[in-house]
Amino acid sequence: MADGGAAKRPRETMERKVDWRRWKQERKAEKKKWKELKLLKKLEKQRMRELAEKQAEQAREEEQKEDRGRHYTLSVALPGSILNNAQSLELRTYLAGQIARACAIFCVDEIVVFDEYGEDAKSVEGEFEGIGKKGKACVQLARILQYLECPQYLRKSFFPKHGDLQFAGLLNPLDSPHHMRMDEDSEYREGVVLDRPSKPGRGSFVNCGMRKEVQIDRQLQPGLRVTVRLQEPQNPEAKVRKGIVVSSHHPRTVSGLYWGYSVRLASCLSAVFSECPFKEGYDLSIGTSERGSSVDQVTLPSFRHALVVFGGLQGLEAGVDADANLEVTDPSLLFDFYLNTCPSQGSRTIRTEEALLISLSALRPRIEEAVKTPTDS
Repeated sequence: MADGGAAKRPRETMERKVDWRRWKQERKAEKKKWKELKLLKKLEKQRMRELAEKQAEQAREEEQKEDRGRHYTLSVALPGSILNNAQSLELRTYLAGQIARACAIFCVDEIVVFDEYGEDAKSVEGEFEGIGKKGKACVQLARILQYLECPQYLRKSFFPKHGDLQFAGLLNPLDSPHHMRMDEDSEYREGVVLDRPSKPGRGSFVNCGMRKEVQIDRQLQPGLRVTVRLQEPQNPEAKVRKGIVVSSHHPRTVSGLYWGYSVRLASCLSAVFSECPFKEGYDLSIGTSERGSSVDQVTLPSFRHALVVFGGLQGLEAGVDADANLEVTDPSLLFDFYLNTCPSQGSRTIRTEEALLISLSALRPRIEEAVKTPTDS
């Protein structure tokens, strides 16, 4: 019996040793697993922190973009009859080009061409009937202004051959921010919707003047002009680029970019105000005349939509006299400010294309002061 008990003990000891080794290995494995879990949690926390920082940075960037936006508009109104003072079609075209260049330089958002003689033209449709035809000047001026504002790669899509545009190719380009080169990088682009089939649930294809077409986020009617916000990052190997359709004023209000002007025809001077495209109307109106107050003593109030009106050969008085809707005879009563933007002029007359440059130069610092936000001061 004693021998049997002695024989069992070494076997039990060996078994105990084997259990101890296994226990150590299991403990080591658990410790390793616990360390791995701890490391994974640490990495997850770090990833979440980096994601939160990235989102905060994106929010800050979006906020800065919003801060960079320009929330006011500047409109200019002038009579189309100024073209009748030019002796040939080439000179009429060049005069329209001067108007367009001046408005683009000073970031004018809307050009209103009004008729002093009550022609009642409200679109640029129709055929050219030759120079010397009074009343066609408004339509011709509006058409050339629209042509110059349109990016070069879109002109064939929107402007068929027309007599009014015979010499438009000789004019100096506006070279505005929305007139892009083919390989130029930009967040926004102007484009035309193509008549190309796309898969159900996919958006239309747009020609934005790049090497690749852009597929937008919705189906639109072919031939429509659209403003596209290009999505980033883009896959360089993709056949098409991706983009989102935004409103035409989005580049101005969000990124502070000047995105060209719109052209509107008004049948008379009063229609400049009554057919205003802004819901709240123009909250600042300025008339220009040599009989007005000097611009040097003027401080403009803050505004959302400003309008600067110029007269023709006979001044604003001619437009007031010909307008049956107006009961006043003094044009200064129509405006918040009636200004002489070039006091002590050395010439008896200042041509409208000259007055445009002079007036917008004189008003620019006053407009900037009027729209300055508290953070800028």
